[in-house]
Amino acid sequence: MEFDFTTILDRRGKDALAVDVIPYPDVTVEDGLRPIPMWVADMSFPAAPSVVEAIEARLSHPNFGYFLLPDAYYDAIIRWQRTRHGVEGLQKEQIGYENGVLGGVSAAIRAFTKEGDPILVHSPTYIGFLHVLEDLNRRVVTSSLTRDEAGVWRMDYADMAQKIRENGIRLVIFCSPHNPCGRVWEREEIERAMAVYRDCGCTVLSDEIWADLTFPGHPHIPTQSVSDDARERTIAFYAPSKTFSLAGLIGSYHIIYNEELRKAVTDKGDETYYNSCNVLSLHALLGAYSERGARWVDELLTVLYGNLKYVKTFMETHFKGVSMFLPEGTYMLFLNCRAWCDAHGVTMDELLKRGVRAGVIWQNGAAFGDPDCIRMNVALPFALVEEAMQRLKERVFI
Repeated sequence: MEFDFTTILDRRGKDALAVDVIPYPDVTVEDGLRPIPMWVADMSFPAAPSVVEAIEARLSHPNFGYFLLPDAYYDAIIRWQRTRHGVEGLQKEQIGYENGVLGGVSAAIRAFTKEGDPILVHSPTYIGFLHVLEDLNRRVVTSSLTRDEAGVWRMDYADMAQKIRENGIRLVIFCSPHNPCGRVWEREEIERAMAVYRDCGCTVLSDEIWADLTFPGHPHIPTQSVSDDARERTIAFYAPSKTFSLAGLIGSYHIIYNEELRKAVTDKGDETYYNSCNVLSLHALLGAYSERGARWVDELLTVLYGNLKYVKTFMETHFKGVSMFLPEGTYMLFLNCRAWCDAHGVTMDELLKRGVRAGVIWQNGAAFGDPDCIRMNVALPFALVEEAMQRLKERVFI
């Protein structure tokens, strides 16, 4: 490989939430075991060289005053969207900076709803959406995703339409690719969802932050691309932060074709006087959205898919009663452990704590809407993934 996905970084004390915080304060990792970070959704690989070099080049100039986003920023996004996702005709004015996807989602929610209003999300859902909705005092209405006979997560379009109409919903959140389930929605599925939203008169917030991290046979289909109507009613959010593990640098962007929607979101974002790009984040994006950055992502996808397949096979081979959908995108697994727990007389809470005591730091699926599941991040060097599986075998699923 051209790039390094095998070095095991010691992230302790290096501004890394994933290892500096254990999300179970009443549980202690056993002595002699280093924590393996498999919870928060960032990666434990060395950053893409093109990103590091772009930041280093900017640091060579010793001034960091006010600045405006240059044309190079917008050109890089337009080029990336065209070459990676087939987006044609995207214009500079249709792109807007956001400090984060959730910041953009918050601005849009405040622009189009008021306190107490209902908003539809699928369940399970990304925990960040739930936090934003709770903090903004909006009412969460869920439409459950279910697994079909082949174990594939599916939307229930009739239930979506019923929930929207019964609750008078005018704003929905759509996650594509889906976190935490790992579905990469097919064009027909998005078309059917958007038809429901159109018929019910809903504005759509489409979180597409995982768009770059999809696997063979499952290309990302931008929500706005499936119809003229979808283009006009959808506010889409993207970022290099998930693809390149740059969350600590802050920075994402929206794509909004409809001028009225764009102005409403931008006006709300501007109210804080704090929705502006960091100069190092700017140069990180330029380095990421380069030809060399694209090659890094291509290699990354091979590594991630290998890790996902290994963990799924290992767990389903050794731990009867654990099942999971092999993600079509993202680097997160959603492990359903209910049958194993019932067969062994172990609660989900105890299973989670066993993992943490063994240094496998994973995440409770209840926070995402499914108390039978555990969310697990496999974006680590394969040696750590192997070590985590052995610990689970010897210390946890026993």
